[in-house]
Amino acid sequence: MAAARRLKRVAASQPGFLTLKPSSEPADLVGSRRKRVNKNKKKNWNKFSDIADVEEFLEDVRHQERTTGGLLSEKSDDTLFFVDLGQSEKPEQKAEEPDEGKKRKGKASRPLRIDLILQHDSHIPPPKDVLAYQQPNAKKLRRIAQKAEQLAARGVVPRRQKRLLNRRPIDRTVNKAVTEANNNPDRGYYNLWGQESKDSADPWYLQQTGKKLVKRPEKLNEKPSVLPAVEVIAPGGSYNPDFFSHQVLLQEAHNVEVKKKKQEDRLEKQLAVNKEDRATEETALREVVEGLIEEEDDEVGAPNSKEDDEAAVAAIAVTEKKTERQRKKEKAEKIKEQQRLSSRRQNAQQQQLFQLRSIKTSIKQQEQKTKKKQVQRKAQQEAQKAQPRRLGKLKFQTPDLDIQLSDELAGSLRQLKPEGSILKDRFKSLQKRNLIEPRERAKFKRRLKLKYVEKRAFKEIT
Repeated sequence: MAAARRLKRVAASQPGFLTLKPSSEPADLVGSRRKRVNKNKKKNWNKFSDIADVEEFLEDVRHQERTTGGLLSEKSDDTLFFVDLGQSEKPEQKAEEPDEGKKRKGKASRPLRIDLILQHDSHIPPPKDVLAYQQPNAKKLRRIAQKAEQLAARGVVPRRQKRLLNRRPIDRTVNKAVTEANNNPDRGYYNLWGQESKDSADPWYLQQTGKKLVKRPEKLNEKPSVLPAVEVIAPGGSYNPDFFSHQVLLQEAHNVEVKKKKQEDRLEKQLAVNKEDRATEETALREVVEGLIEEEDDEVGAPNSKEDDEAAVAAIAVTEKKTERQRKKEKAEKIKEQQRLSSRRQNAQQQQLFQLRSIKTSIKQQEQKTKKKQVQRKAQQEAQKAQPRRLGKLKFQTPDLDIQLSDELAGSLRQLKPEGSILKDRFKSLQKRNLIEPRERAKFKRRLKLKYVEKRAFKEIT
């Protein structure tokens, strides 16, 4: 501290030093007696050290450096003062009105106030960024470069450069069909992510060794659905739609609701109970009394004569054997039946000869029908590409249309209320394009039952 005060007294005693800030200490306290403290202890250094005068001196020096670029004592008189010669008399110029095509130069060249505030007004240059000039292992690299220059001046070639010079030149006329080594730097460039590699070896060898690549199925290159990733809503779904387009969208939503209602009515009709099958008082009473009243049974042991006669006839027919005459008769009837069928077949073939025209027309009609069915089948297949397929146990459910009624429409975007969810919309789009299977929200099932326990404080109240 004594050295700092001595430096301040020496600087203040110099004739050219000017202080820009007045001393904050009053004159009567300058010569006041200070408290004597033992400065040998470190805890008293900051506690009883008065450095206000040193800080004022250093702040005054910094202020002079910021405003004038250095100490005022080191500045020349020409930079600090100027000779006032008064205002130069200039002839008054009439204020001419500026033309429309010309612009005032003074207004255009004057900077804005905000730019003036943000300008750097300090005369001290910014500090040099030492880290920007540093390089890792700079000393080592500089030493290596100096050594290489000394060796080059003496004509000594480094070992690495000597190996490059002694390297055998590459023969560019070598046949490229020969398999090249992997460590050959002049081999052809191979793009790992480009086209598929061509197998240069024997296909049979590759197949037996298991190195043959599996051919990618063509079906994997096809998209599972022709629907776009983002479907644009109809014009009636806008926040301020046209009247007719909005009515069309309302009619579409109405048809969807009518279809749902019909399905619900059909299901109720199928599950409805028939009035005739309902229990009445009489049937209820009969069910209650069932088993209490004994009914007259038929006489036990009375044989049914008709059934017994039929069984006896069948047994006799099985036991009887056919005679030779009966067998010959049956054989002759069988031959006659075969001859009759063959003759009828021949007559039908002869009749077809005279029906060639009608057969040709029928064949053409059949071909036209098959072609028509093929076209319909292809159209149906194309239409099914735009429909969701059954990928899991659940069926895809079309989401409801997000539509507003005529009295709910907003006139501006500020009054518009958001409807629907983007997350659900994207999830349904993935299901509709057959990228994922339709799913349901997982139901939470509690493994352990809840246990209700009354606390002591609650028991005391109750």
